[in-house]
Amino acid sequence: MEKTERQSLGSAPIGRLLRTFAIPSIISMVVSTLYNIVDQIFIGRGVGYLGNGATNVILPITVIALALGLMIGDGATAYFSLCLGQKELKNAAQGVGNALTLTIIVSVALTVGSFVWLQPLCVLFGATETILPYALEYGSVIVLGFPFYMFSMGFNSVVRADGSPVYAMMATLSGAILNTILDPIFIFAFHMGVTGAAIATVLGQIVSSILTVVYLRRFRSIRLTRKCLIPQGKLCLKLCSLGVSSFFLQLAATIVIAVMNNVLVKYGADSRYGSEIPMTTLGITMKINQIITGIVIGIAVGSQPIIGYNYGAGKMARARKTYFLAVGCSTAVMALGTAIFQLFPETIISIFGSESELYREFAVKSLKIFLLLIALNGFQLCTGVFFQAIGKPVQATLVSLSRQVLFLLPALVILPRFLGVEGALWAGPVGDACAFVLALTLGFLELRKLDPRPAHP
Repeated sequence: MEKTERQSLGSAPIGRLLRTFAIPSIISMVVSTLYNIVDQIFIGRGVGYLGNGATNVILPITVIALALGLMIGDGATAYFSLCLGQKELKNAAQGVGNALTLTIIVSVALTVGSFVWLQPLCVLFGATETILPYALEYGSVIVLGFPFYMFSMGFNSVVRADGSPVYAMMATLSGAILNTILDPIFIFAFHMGVTGAAIATVLGQIVSSILTVVYLRRFRSIRLTRKCLIPQGKLCLKLCSLGVSSFFLQLAATIVIAVMNNVLVKYGADSRYGSEIPMTTLGITMKINQIITGIVIGIAVGSQPIIGYNYGAGKMARARKTYFLAVGCSTAVMALGTAIFQLFPETIISIFGSESELYREFAVKSLKIFLLLIALNGFQLCTGVFFQAIGKPVQATLVSLSRQVLFLLPALVILPRFLGVEGALWAGPVGDACAFVLALTLGFLELRKLDPRPAHP
């Protein structure tokens, strides 16, 4: 980023800046969610719902990889933006270099551990005897792509913060397009089943990773040298602390998915739906929701470098205005998503294949009940990113974790005791409502500290 481009973060109109950063971020986030969605569609039609059940079992392991990648990458992004706002370019370069080294070390360790303990992990995350063979077949390939997945996802936000949101978008988009092309070829033409879907996903991740590596040699705002790659303990801890809310948010998702799968298997076995139908359909519901949530996260992530730069430069009114604009856009998107899910659940479910009448019945219930109050999530997600952008990891972590850990998880354990398997569905709106109240309280208290004067045009 040239000097004048860095200064534009502190002077250009907020609306134009947010569009510039958010639109590529939205495309990147939505496209990244399509890896799992595309697999679900083609596996559902080519293998059946047991194959989709297998991807739901492997999803928590994938989310752990994403959690670690985002902890390092988002932490580096927050540190990078704050340093740019304070004109400390050397420190910004050091942060990016240390993040790169740390990502390589952590991703290789996770790949080895996941491959060695894949079967017990599958059992832990809810695999039944029927689904386990599919999960092992799919997972044994997916875990080999973790280094590429973690690097491409973690450093995508760094590339955006460097002033290249379109390049970041194209890096993610290229991998997703390749995955979409290869999925039907491997599944239907080569009859490779879930293994083919996994290979297509990993090849897409490799392409995205290669494009991100290429960018490391063409940073616009810093010069990345070999010296920057030498890890410094305090700096690595600083990066992780700034990105810890992203880590815990994704880790919480892993815990929630694991508990949810086991709850659905347990209470589903006592219902007329059986064990596999509830686990598979609610898993599909959560992945469908990831598309609309990806748009909101894209808006929030797009606001992060603007908020971080202006906060670091002492321009509190601009940081405040950016936050409010991001919240407004996110809430509107989530409200539209709620309307679509409530009005057209059967149409959406049919995309993933046709199964029994019981399957369709529970799938519709999952969409309409679990996603009932997601319109409130836009505020919570933007508030978590806001705290992260201004370098307040404690508040960021609390807001980010509130829905998953503080509210949704207890509801998943308690409500099925009284409502049976459908209690797991009602846990969704309970978590959404409670998390909104907490984010509203903490966000209001923090905004009172910022300069209340109108932002400069």
